[in-house]
Amino acid sequence: MQCLSLGMQFNPVFRSVERTTIRPTFSMTATLSPDSAIPYRQIRAHYDDETITVYQAYNRGIASAAVKEQKLHASPLFKPTRMTWIKPSWAWMLYRAGYSYKDPGQERILALRMRHDDFLGLLKRVVLTFGHGGGIAKSEPGPQTPQAARERKDETTPQPDGSDKETKVARRKDRNAAAGKSPDVKVQWDPERTVRLEKLDHRSIQIGIPAALSPEWTEKWILSIEDVTDRARELKRVLDEEPDVSDAELVKRGLVPTERPFEISEDLQKLLKMIV
Repeated sequence: MQCLSLGMQFNPVFRSVERTTIRPTFSMTATLSPDSAIPYRQIRAHYDDETITVYQAYNRGIASAAVKEQKLHASPLFKPTRMTWIKPSWAWMLYRAGYSYKDPGQERILALRMRHDDFLGLLKRVVLTFGHGGGIAKSEPGPQTPQAARERKDETTPQPDGSDKETKVARRKDRNAAAGKSPDVKVQWDPERTVRLEKLDHRSIQIGIPAALSPEWTEKWILSIEDVTDRARELKRVLDEEPDVSDAELVKRGLVPTERPFEISEDLQKLLKMIV
């Protein structure tokens, strides 16, 4: 697919994959979001027969070195001792980074390609970041007051309890130390977004790779790294200047990738609380 109006070339990461027929990832026991045929929790991604694309956002120093060397840890600014979160949803990445304008620490958005087997291998190591009572995550608390919703500061990483700075720092250190030793992969299900950053009823998966797996993640599991920041910014420009533009047109212009349900086993669906 080519974009005739933008004056730039687009990587196959954002091209439609039309050859592969994929079965739905959900079973008859999947929980559906309100007024929708989309399951409440479902993995949707841009992928082909062998690879799947996930996203991360970093500062300029980390991203520039990563793209140049095709190694995520090429820059000394990259911290392998921290848990890193990957997102298969382009729209959720746009929301998290504010189209790359939200935070200098997320000013460059990277598209990372990995093999299906490695992606599934991560999921098999998952420990959910919420309690099992009813299968509802802390990041998706169900009915709540507007005040409670406003108080949520970060949908990606659970916040430490306690309001004073000293308590927050201490608990963050404890959490990071524990994450560095544990090989457990974390998963959270956060509200999916449209490319206009509107909240949807169903959930999008966020996958936390612990420091213990950082060597495998940075050295073995990433096949290629592409900087897609310009694409995110061009998308925002188009949305601002053409508010009535259709999603189909955005796909045609190469600004939105084609994402489809990614098939996983029933055992994994149960592990991730996708089915009951």
